[in-house]
Amino acid sequence: MNEMNINIKNSGFVAIIGRPNVGKSTLLNCLIGEKVSITSPKPQTTRWQILGIKTLHHAQIIYIDTPGMHRDEKRAMNRYMNRIASSVILDADVIVFMVDATSWRGEDEMVLKKLQESTKPVILVINKIDLLKDKGELLPLIDKLKDKFNFAHIIPISAMDAVNTKHLEDEIARLLPEGPQLYPEDQLTDRNVRFQIAEIIREKLIQATEEELPYTTTVEIEQINQNEKITEIGAVIWVERQGQKIIIIGKKGARLKKIGIQARREIEKLVGTKVFLRLWVKIKENWTDDDKALKSLGYE
Repeated sequence: MNEMNINIKNSGFVAIIGRPNVGKSTLLNCLIGEKVSITSPKPQTTRWQILGIKTLHHAQIIYIDTPGMHRDEKRAMNRYMNRIASSVILDADVIVFMVDATSWRGEDEMVLKKLQESTKPVILVINKIDLLKDKGELLPLIDKLKDKFNFAHIIPISAMDAVNTKHLEDEIARLLPEGPQLYPEDQLTDRNVRFQIAEIIREKLIQATEEELPYTTTVEIEQINQNEKITEIGAVIWVERQGQKIIIIGKKGARLKKIGIQARREIEKLVGTKVFLRLWVKIKENWTDDDKALKSLGYE
């Protein structure tokens, strides 16, 4: 981007919140124009608060992708994800509340109640309109939802197909408070390369295990050695039980090899060199319900 064209007058933080699997990470990647948050059709893929930074010629928007807010808080991991999502409601300058055009659920209602705690403008984004066979179904949904809360705007979109997302960005920029540029214009995220590599591996792991594996896996990067020609990476995939380890490794190691190949291809694009990736699968019993274990694995 040409620095001469940049004259930032407004800047601020925009929280993207909603129940699991409404398309928050897909929207973030669409708005930034790069993949900064991993995506999956499975709920609760996002576990962290991830910033995506969009610098326009007149404004800098710092989007915050959050884990989906959900009712089930049986495990420490679930409580951790809900805490992250709840905290940004109070901190953000603008809130984007995402719902799925095809269904309104009890968890949407729960998120809506949380919004009562904020005094900041809230944009209701109705996502996945591409899945509606009859677009006329949108009107009764909008009529129903506009009476539930005093939304600054109600904007139907398709994050997957980038339909109406430019209009959404324009409205967000208008709602931002006056403020200076907070990040360099070429910076897209607050997350470092080590974090991005771990998330790429975790995304390929989720894709490869389909319905076989519950959300009891995480990835920890143990070492990165990089020179101009090659980046050597050692990573551990943590699970809770022996049976999960067997699923990930697969018959004669085939599934783990597939995960490694797919992750390596994407990591090479990220780091700009050839990648030598070593993956190990290890067991840490009940780590998703152990606050100390969560902290040791970077969930803070």
